[in-house]
Amino acid sequence: MNQVTQVLLWLSPHGFFDSLNTEWITDLREFVRSVLPKIVVTAVGAWLLARVLKLITNRVVRVAERHSGSAGHLSQVRTLTSVIRATGIGVIFFLAALEILPLLGFKLEPLLASAGVAGVALGLAAQTIVKDCLNGMLILMEDQYNIGDVVRLAGLSGTVEAMSLRKTQVRDGDGTLYVIPNSQITTVANLTRDYSVATINVSVDFSANPDEVMALLTKVAMGVRNDPAYKDVFLADPTLLGVDAIKGSQVIYPVQLRTKANQQWAAMRETQRRIRIALAEHGMLPGDPLRVFSAGMGESAGAASREVAETAIKQADPTAAKANEVNPFTGEGM
Repeated sequence: MNQVTQVLLWLSPHGFFDSLNTEWITDLREFVRSVLPKIVVTAVGAWLLARVLKLITNRVVRVAERHSGSAGHLSQVRTLTSVIRATGIGVIFFLAALEILPLLGFKLEPLLASAGVAGVALGLAAQTIVKDCLNGMLILMEDQYNIGDVVRLAGLSGTVEAMSLRKTQVRDGDGTLYVIPNSQITTVANLTRDYSVATINVSVDFSANPDEVMALLTKVAMGVRNDPAYKDVFLADPTLLGVDAIKGSQVIYPVQLRTKANQQWAAMRETQRRIRIALAEHGMLPGDPLRVFSAGMGESAGAASREVAETAIKQADPTAAKANEVNPFTGEGM
């Protein structure tokens, strides 16, 4: 009877709330009074340190933007600050976790003791990550490429958008973002280191005089070179390499523009636009592919040169009436 009475008393509201005043309530009060403040202080401190680190790195980038004399140096500063920020934030929160876990009752000693056994397995599993980080450190130390550079890595081409010790993010012209582990980067092709060279292969009609074409292309390219909108981009005068190839009815004239690193695109597009207009004005645009060229002697007596006369191919109209032809069935002329 006594046991039944005790159970009924415990099941009653008054008995249930009285049972809450047990040892675990005492532990909870102790946790809220002493442990929870330490956890909050540690978490807030870690957040503040991460925030300060982010503000410092952003400040360094802004100072570099104002005082940097070259785009390459600015790009290097951005890359280093990005890696320092990501690595520093990771270390801060890792140390904060080591501080908070014991407060929550997790004992790190058994984990550290078992690390010797599990370390072998983890080492085998993490060896790729170690390779990524080591290769990332070498890339940064040797300044192989920076954020904003146009590169070709592991068979992929694009602009470097982000870097860390473990991976490099590259975005191509289609907007596709590639994440490349640094351990897979064995060969680096930096297309915008120190300076950039844009090559424009101009196709000109075969009948055009090469000297006149060279003079026209030089005039157009120098016009872009001296344009105030593009003058500061060029590092040297445009270079014309002459006749590079003859392809059917077209002659190829390469034009090279040497500009500051990764700043060749606008100058190249403007040069191509002006070349297209100039060739049209001088009748030098590539002709119809369906053309033949017959060589004939010049009319001047004793002329040693040959004139190239262009003859357009005319397709016969099968419906046109032909002279002196008679329909064999009706006897009428066709």
